[in-house]
Amino acid sequence: MKWWKKNQQKLKDLFEEYGRVAFGTYVALWAAVLVGYAVAIKMGVQFDGAAETSGILFAAWVTVKATQPVRIAITVLLTPFVARLLKRAPNNTPVPAE
Repeated sequence: MKWWKKNQQKLKDLFEEYGRVAFGTYVALWAAVLVGYAVAIKMGVQFDGAAETSGILFAAWVTVKATQPVRIAITVLLTPFVARLLKRAPNNTPVPAE
């Protein structure tokens, strides 16, 4: 629980600092992982916690939920890089051209 509290605050701070870039990065990772798991389940891969009788999207969602701590860590690491690629400074201020 201590790990979650610490990283939850990091994610909140990141959203305050980078705004839409951080949110977009998190949502893009969530969607990519959800689609990836759904495709894998459709192809026959079985994951612990994803019941065989449930639908593919529900099973993928359960599996994606289990990866949330990893996705948060990846979001914290990737957001500054994505902001630089989009030429955005923290707080959605455009980065001056060099």
